[in-house]
Amino acid sequence: MVFAAASGVAEPPPAAVAAFDSYTGAVELRLAQQHRSQGGFLAPEAAQSEMRLRRGDVIVEQLTPGAAASGAMLHHWRGTAFAPGAKARDFERLMKDFDAYPKYFAPQVVQAKLLTEDGDRLEASMRVRQKHVITVVMDTAYDIAFGRLDAQHGYSISRSTRVAEIGGAGTSGEGALSAGEEHGFLWRLNTYWSYEERDGGLYMQIESVSLTRSIPTGLGWVVGPFVESVPRDSLEFTLRAVCSWINKRSYE
Repeated sequence: MVFAAASGVAEPPPAAVAAFDSYTGAVELRLAQQHRSQGGFLAPEAAQSEMRLRRGDVIVEQLTPGAAASGAMLHHWRGTAFAPGAKARDFERLMKDFDAYPKYFAPQVVQAKLLTEDGDRLEASMRVRQKHVITVVMDTAYDIAFGRLDAQHGYSISRSTRVAEIGGAGTSGEGALSAGEEHGFLWRLNTYWSYEERDGGLYMQIESVSLTRSIPTGLGWVVGPFVESVPRDSLEFTLRAVCSWINKRSYE
């Protein structure tokens, strides 16, 4: 009944997509400027929190600009962590090992597959599962590019090319919901990594910008926790998982 009441949102409004593209364009311009030199390679907040990071804290900040357009919301979060002993090359190997994502990032990532690879340009698909009051399963695909300033400084850009909500996941009747059945829990997702090797380890910073439906009147208790909590929780979960796996002996 909740799903039926929240359905019928189909594709995001064109104005929302335009707002998302404009916003992410500005984010990418700012990151490109950061990545041109070693000084300031990460956002300034990371330098101000280095002691906390080296103690093992994961710092997550909300940068959300607000509504994208009528019926849609933009979500912008940034998370930073430090992995003692880790190297930039180890991080890149782990992040490019898509077939192992269900091991590294369980239970959020259910399936993952590298589709194409051309140097530092990749295409990958993932099935992800999120549970916040309700459980939502999505099949997603991404265009991903890695870049480096030098051996100690690197970055990546991941842009979603497909997001499909799956109904009846794990059953004989599973399948992608139609445009009229989707709930708009996620329409677009761009993810940006920046990583810097120093102080005997690796500083890792991830920013995510997502586009979702607005919270419908009367359904805030079910939709709100999902569209508002998932971006933050996913960043913290991902950073802690990377810190856990990057120095595993089996991955050396």
